[in-house]
Amino acid sequence: MNKYKILVLNHISSHGLHRFPAARYAVGKAVERPDAILVRSHNMHETAIPASVRAIGRAGAGTNNIPVAEMSKRGVPVFNAPGANANAVKELVLAALLLAARNVIPALGYIAGLDAADADLEKRVEDGKKRFAGIELPHRSLGIVGLGAIGSLVADTAIKLGMKVTGFDPDITVDAAWRLPSSVRRAHSIEEVLKQSDFVTLHVPLLTATRHLIDEKRLTAMKPGSVLLNFARDALVDETAVIAALRARRLKYYLCDFPSARLLREPGVVALPHLGASTEEAEENCAVMVVDQVREYLENGAIANAVNFPNVDLPRESPHRVAIANANVPNMLGQISTAMALAGLNIHTMVNKSRGEMAYTLVDVDSPVTDPVVQSIAAIDGVLSVRAIPEAASD
Repeated sequence: MNKYKILVLNHISSHGLHRFPAARYAVGKAVERPDAILVRSHNMHETAIPASVRAIGRAGAGTNNIPVAEMSKRGVPVFNAPGANANAVKELVLAALLLAARNVIPALGYIAGLDAADADLEKRVEDGKKRFAGIELPHRSLGIVGLGAIGSLVADTAIKLGMKVTGFDPDITVDAAWRLPSSVRRAHSIEEVLKQSDFVTLHVPLLTATRHLIDEKRLTAMKPGSVLLNFARDALVDETAVIAALRARRLKYYLCDFPSARLLREPGVVALPHLGASTEEAEENCAVMVVDQVREYLENGAIANAVNFPNVDLPRESPHRVAIANANVPNMLGQISTAMALAGLNIHTMVNKSRGEMAYTLVDVDSPVTDPVVQSIAAIDGVLSVRAIPEAASD
């Protein structure tokens, strides 16, 4: 049996990579004609992706570094690991809240600038104590934009700290709604969140609709002296507008995970070097999650947490399976079934689901699927990819 080949473009935790059975997988950074690619931050927009690639796994949540639209046209699912780094990001957001509330960063800068030989050192320390007096979090208001895995954890932690929490998420899923603490007040707009919050934290993906979600107009709607936290994506915030709001003292602090040339050394900005998911635990969780998803896809055709495909699962009822990705247009299933019937294949069971313009079908049949059958299905107008998946040997 030929091994599946996995190309690794960044350091991926060994806790994940070890889940590829050595007997059936070849994994490395110099693999030729890979069946799948694992990536973290590598910019794949500038990478020639081999035609052999059947799946891409991102060991993290965001997929902006992957040409998802191009992969969709090729019928290639792009997997990510939503929620695997949620606790790591939540803890960093909590740290940022405390840094802002107690003015820790400017206080550290003040102490770093003192002269140890100064005879008035003790007096200057006491001056700093008065100058950087902060606030406590209980009874303060936190606004959360985006109530997914991370936003829900942040809400839960803030409530346990005694904060009043308001959230906004027009696309909240049923699962996320169940996770959300009952005491979170649901806002009807972003503006409603901004107007009443002492602290605002962003937890939404970067999409066309969310680029510069926080702009000059929305910053004007924030409470004077409020704090903005962004540990999601840099372009959710218009940096020029944020700097102007800080200089006008409408915004007290902007804490983020995305340093830039404009933000460096800007008073009121606390920018960290992409630390959100940088914990051992988060890297391990992401690696394990995405490796398991890629394995399930390669070995059984099942899809979970692909950003461009529907979730599809079908328990094996036959050793002979066909996986088909196609454009979501009428009569595709009819044409696929006809091609199989003409080849003498009896369909044992089938599942078909769609997501936007993409549809995906798994079919278990009662006899082996030959290359000519695969080719005949691939020739159907609108079919993006098709492969026969033999039953995998047990580990």
